[in-house]
Amino acid sequence: MLLIVVGFVFYISNQKDKAVTITPLTAQPSVVAASETVSYQFSSFLPTANQTVYHHQYYALEYNEEHEQPNWVYYLLTSAAVKGTAKRKDDFRQDPSIHSKSATLNDYKKSGYDRGHLCPAADMKQNKTAMSETFFMSNMSPQLPSFNRGEWKRLEAQVREWAVQEDSLLVVTGPIFKNNIDVIGDEKVTVPGSYYKVIYDLTPPQKMIGFVLPHVKKPKPYNTYQTSVNDIEALTGIDFFSILNDSAEEELESLRNWE
Repeated sequence: MLLIVVGFVFYISNQKDKAVTITPLTAQPSVVAASETVSYQFSSFLPTANQTVYHHQYYALEYNEEHEQPNWVYYLLTSAAVKGTAKRKDDFRQDPSIHSKSATLNDYKKSGYDRGHLCPAADMKQNKTAMSETFFMSNMSPQLPSFNRGEWKRLEAQVREWAVQEDSLLVVTGPIFKNNIDVIGDEKVTVPGSYYKVIYDLTPPQKMIGFVLPHVKKPKPYNTYQTSVNDIEALTGIDFFSILNDSAEEELESLRNWE
């Protein structure tokens, strides 16, 4: 697969039978760069957003002030990143780029919930900067320890295996604010009722798949929660890959199996 980035627009070659047609995005809410030099790319494929979108160097997010966490976190997951050597430092810290201020460490302290990464640290091992960015509190959502360290972790590991097999994937992850469990901390951080993950393989033959896991202590095996991207769009109100032409988007987003 050959990707040529021109003004943050993808041109994808070697698409075999069906090329992806790139059309201009509709107007988006404000986009804020979290650093002066933004190397983060692929903004043409960003999900739709109703609130401010923030770009770090290696991922982007839409921050939901009401719930004090992202509606979505979006990034390119590559085989090189998965095989990288950057070490985890656990430098959890408030995100200074969030205008309204992100949740803090104190919000999670003694709450009984993990600071659950939406963009996992293990997905960003290509360098120290990428690893460190995953520890911004704006990338966290409160997760039950057995959920975060159990079936959700296994799903994250499976996505990394797919990235190695396919070379690169676009990944979108976030909470679903329905049947919420609790709120924690002075900032009233919402504990979501479930979480989703959307994966788009750009390499031919292209495919998409989604997962929605209930936020419970012991969910069933993650593969039992496999679903279509269309179904997740209906649950969240997010249009994940609106840049695709309608026919290609519908064909890919209706898939329910990865193979």
